[in-house]
Amino acid sequence: MREPNVIGDWQEYEEDCVGLRIRVHGLEKAEPPRGRDEAAEGLSYFRFRVTVENRSGDVVGIHLEDGQLDVRTGTEGEAVLLDWRNSQFIEGYDLYPLRRATAVLYAAAVEDTLSRVDIQVQLKADEDWTDRHLWAGDLTLAAPAEPAGETAAAAARPAAAADTGDNLACQISNFLRREAESGGPG
Repeated sequence: MREPNVIGDWQEYEEDCVGLRIRVHGLEKAEPPRGRDEAAEGLSYFRFRVTVENRSGDVVGIHLEDGQLDVRTGTEGEAVLLDWRNSQFIEGYDLYPLRRATAVLYAAAVEDTLSRVDIQVQLKADEDWTDRHLWAGDLTLAAPAEPAGETAAAAARPAAAADTGDNLACQISNFLRREAESGGPG
């Protein structure tokens, strides 16, 4: 079974898109952008970023818009309101080698479901669809700052060690810690 990525971790593409990698990061609560108060009534606004990096030697045309993202919250996987008017997508951008492009996305969901946030992304690169990848996170935990050279999961490890709850972020942290202690899979 494929495990979801933790918010902040990079996912490397294989086969046709060798050299591209992507990550979902910066998941945090946010104020509704101006003029969206009515649309978000009774919902909690949050934002996240999707960054694509080109580590290949070729220019790659990338495209990421609202139809290529699926955001779900809670244990039942409820759909969220993706605020496409205020989100900043990546549309038809030529990503040169050793460069990054970032989309900033706004969404809203019921406050009680924010302990589990799943974000699935399917990038379009040079007119070809890539595989879909899933990231999982928790908006109810205090978000640690992302230290240089570390993933968000590694930075959150000390806080997660003290938390014995059954939330998704705790389960993922415990799994990663067990894998690191046992020397990894295999």
